[in-house]
Amino acid sequence: MSATKDASASSGPDLKDDADFGSPRVGLFVTCLVDLFRPTIGFAAVKLLENAGCTVEVPISQTCCGQPAFNSGARSEAQAVARRVVAAFDTFDYVVAPSGSCAGMLRRHYPDLLTGDDHWGPRAKDLARRSHELLSFLVDICGVTSTAATYQGTVAYQDSCSSLRDMGVRDQPRDLLQTIEGLTLQEAPEAEACCGFGGTFSVKYGPISADIVGRKADALSSVNPDLILGGDLGCLMNISGKLRREGMDIPVRHAAEVLADMVQDAPICAPDQDGT
Repeated sequence: MSATKDASASSGPDLKDDADFGSPRVGLFVTCLVDLFRPTIGFAAVKLLENAGCTVEVPISQTCCGQPAFNSGARSEAQAVARRVVAAFDTFDYVVAPSGSCAGMLRRHYPDLLTGDDHWGPRAKDLARRSHELLSFLVDICGVTSTAATYQGTVAYQDSCSSLRDMGVRDQPRDLLQTIEGLTLQEAPEAEACCGFGGTFSVKYGPISADIVGRKADALSSVNPDLILGGDLGCLMNISGKLRREGMDIPVRHAAEVLADMVQDAPICAPDQDGT
C-alpha cells in the first residue's frame, strides 16, 4: 500500500474539519494484520485522513510494531523492531494507526523499551508524542465532527482493550458513527470487556481465549445488530471467526470502512463473492 496525495484530490464522503491546523504530514502505520488480511482498512484510513485535510504517506520500510515479541518477553527482538519503526516515522508530524493496539505499543511501550539508550530513547519518546489511533486522531486532533457516509441498519461497537485502556478511545468512534445517515448505534452488554484475543494470549491460552470470545459473541448477538464494528482488526477477526463457527451470520467490519463508505468488499472473515 502506498499513498502520498493532496487531500483535495480524494473522493468519497467529506469529513468536516472544525480545526484549522493546516495540512499535516501523517505517516500511516498500516499494521501487519491490515496489510496481510484486510488492506481495505488501510485505504479507508487514507481516505478519512485526506478528507480531514492531511497529507498521507505510507513508509515502505515500516514493519510490525513488535508487540508479539514484546508480549512474549523477547525484549531484544522487540527493541530491534522498535528502532526500525522509530526511524521509519522520524520525519512526520503525526503517526496514525487504524489500531489502538499498535498505536498503544508506539505511545505507551516504546519509550520504556528503549529507555537508557541515548540515541534511540529520545527519538522513541518523540514518536510516542506524535502517535495516535485513527478515530481519536480524526476527532481530537483534526476536529472532525461528522461524516457524509450512509449506512442503513443497526450496529454494535466493540471496544478493544488497548484502544480503551492505553489510548483512551471510547466516545470518539461512537460520536462519528452516530452522524452516519441511516445508522442506529446499539450498545451491547459489556462492550468494554475483552474479546479474548490479546495477540499471543490467544495462542498460549487457547481454551481461556475461546471461552472469553464465546461470551463476547453471545453479548454482541443479544442486541441483534445488522453489523458489528470495532477499531482493531485482531479483535474483529477473533469475534467474526467465533460468530461464524457458532452459525451466527452477523457481518463484522472495521469502523473506518463504514465511515469511509467502503463496504463493497466482503465483511471480515466472510467468504468473497466467488466463495473463496
